[in-house]
Amino acid sequence: MIEKKTNDQVDETDLIAIRKHLHAHPELSGKEYQTAKKIVSFLRQYQPTRIIEHIGETGVLAEFDFGNDGPTVLFRADTDALPIQEINEFEHRSIYEKVSHKCGHDGHTTILIGLAKQLSEKPFSRGKVILLFQPAEEIGAGAKAILSDPEFKGIQPDYVFALHNLPAYPLHQIVVRKDSFTASVISLTIKLFGKTAHAAEPEHGINPAIALADILKHANQLSNNHPEQTDFSVITPVHMELGSIDFGISAGYGELRFTLRTWTEDRLQSLCKGFEQTIHTLAKEHGLQTVIERSQHFSANQNDSEAVDLIFKAAKNNNLSLLHRPFPFKWGEDFGLFTQHFKGAMFGLGAGENSPALHNPDYDFPDQILDSGINMFYQIASEILQQEC
Repeated sequence: MIEKKTNDQVDETDLIAIRKHLHAHPELSGKEYQTAKKIVSFLRQYQPTRIIEHIGETGVLAEFDFGNDGPTVLFRADTDALPIQEINEFEHRSIYEKVSHKCGHDGHTTILIGLAKQLSEKPFSRGKVILLFQPAEEIGAGAKAILSDPEFKGIQPDYVFALHNLPAYPLHQIVVRKDSFTASVISLTIKLFGKTAHAAEPEHGINPAIALADILKHANQLSNNHPEQTDFSVITPVHMELGSIDFGISAGYGELRFTLRTWTEDRLQSLCKGFEQTIHTLAKEHGLQTVIERSQHFSANQNDSEAVDLIFKAAKNNNLSLLHRPFPFKWGEDFGLFTQHFKGAMFGLGAGENSPALHNPDYDFPDQILDSGINMFYQIASEILQQEC
């Protein structure tokens, strides 16, 4: 059980300093070892009921058990950085080459640390709050690792929530919608095996070039890049390889990589299956052997209507601007796997209309929205845990 503390018992850690420390020391997906250690050191001063380290390999879970039966509410933050060279020159810029926090996970993590502080100072009278610091979000592996970890099996939250900062939206604005909030996304790697030949005698080999062109054309035909429509789908070529840089050789190997995205899991699987069947057919027509690999699967965030109503209430109680988005965001988010298993929702927090976009080399999380994120999470917990039994 959490005992209420007076303010002078709480170490008044500067959250902005925490955020800037995390920004300056980023770690890539699955390698968040020092980040996890730092998170644990920050959490310990707020004395959660228990801390579970190494969950999902490099994740951290903190539990605040308030002593009486009640719902369990989980809040998630992502902790990994990106393989992007930072171009900012401020003092807290990344100390590592080609690794930086360009999606704001340093800010998300700091918000959850700030929530731990609030729960320590203003505990509830029943139920539990779980703070989950999830690794490997950027590669779509962290949520699966957490959910399959035996340490997580006994948690079984009644509600799960997460937020993501949103450049191009006014500072502090809450952005949410019911049903799908982000897209279902999967990556495909297509390997085409032909036969290398002399460039003067391509007829003696099997060059994958025409097949690659046919696949690219078909991918474009399958795409319906109209996000306002329920049958939205986008197949995006992200990488192509053909042969070697040798003018005397007709290529015998080709490779294509795509991302596929739709609004729902069912439609994504249907699109993926149909596209793969077409690839195999085209490859066979050109005399090629084919290997298709799936990776980096992001499930759609399916926002539960009751959970969204709780976000609405929290925003109004915090006097924050609220926007109901008419259609989902096209990017994938690993939290979607949690909403496939538990009642919950993800919402957006405006990061400023003039902020650089996510994944841009000059992006930096705006510290002025830390309090809004903390207060939103605390108010959502309050709406759930202070309901009459």
